[in-house]
Amino acid sequence: MTGAMGTDKHKKIEIIIDGRAHVVEDRHYTATELLALAGLPAGGYDLTRVGKHGHVETFRDEQKVNVKDGDVFVSVNQQGTVA
Repeated sequence: MTGAMGTDKHKKIEIIIDGRAHVVEDRHYTATELLALAGLPAGGYDLTRVGKHGHVETFRDEQKVNVKDGDVFVSVNQQGTVA
């Protein structure tokens, strides 16, 4: 199927970040973009995808994240030094 109108290019999917559902386009995002969706500054947080069977994958800053419908993410506070 070619999709003459091109409207199917980025379908909408639902992901969970810190327990809250977000509807996003089905495309790649950076960890920074997804953290911003959750209202968090990327500077102090990493984004971790929690998969099936306890598998986790952590993303930082401008790392690309290939989101899939139903993905569950949690923000992880970086334990850096505070001025």
